[in-house]
Amino acid sequence: MSSRRPPNILDSFNFAFEGIVHALRTQRNMRIHFGVALSVIILALIVSVSRIELIALLISISFVLVAEMLNTAIEGAIDVATTAFDPMAKLAKDVAAGAVLIATINALAVGYLVFADKVANRSANLFDRVRDAPSELTLVVLVVVVVAVIATKAWTGRGTPLKGGLPSGHAAIAFAGWIALTYATGADHRFLVSSIALILALLVAQTRVESGVHSALEVLYGAALGTLIALALFQFSS
Repeated sequence: MSSRRPPNILDSFNFAFEGIVHALRTQRNMRIHFGVALSVIILALIVSVSRIELIALLISISFVLVAEMLNTAIEGAIDVATTAFDPMAKLAKDVAAGAVLIATINALAVGYLVFADKVANRSANLFDRVRDAPSELTLVVLVVVVVAVIATKAWTGRGTPLKGGLPSGHAAIAFAGWIALTYATGADHRFLVSSIALILALLVAQTRVESGVHSALEVLYGAALGTLIALALFQFSS
């Protein structure tokens, strides 16, 4: 009887993120899709798409990414199953690639329908509308930070998405949250809220070092990454 314990919920999430990191690390097309998806989400919030338009974009983006990952999984399984040329294996790979193409064409069509009029008719106060919606911009900041952390871990090959490695994702998100709260809080209470948020971010960073999950350099890099991304996006929107 095997003594290996079944994976818990954290392990399951970690395995799933490892699959995403592997696809990003090894598949050029996945990196392209990921970058385009991030750009589309940011643009959607900048031009203030409606809720139904945002839902359509998110579904289309997910459709493309899932199709690309399934294509990668199918190609890997076929390569393991056969070492010689097999017309059926080639056909299976072609069908999987065709699924990605259909998903991509659909996403392009949805993107055109959503953005065509908005981009053509956007006004000079476009960025003011984003600045006046701190909750939406904060969501963008956190998404960009998470993507940057995953991409950096995929590039360095150190640690797992939820534990260890360069940079510390917890520190990156904590310090990005500090900047977001600083910008979102009114002038009367900004100093107090910003100070409390900074202390909490420092405590998060300290616990990652004391627990041995990250080195001080990894935490410092994560804190700098989260802070700089948040500052850049909030300054850009203002």
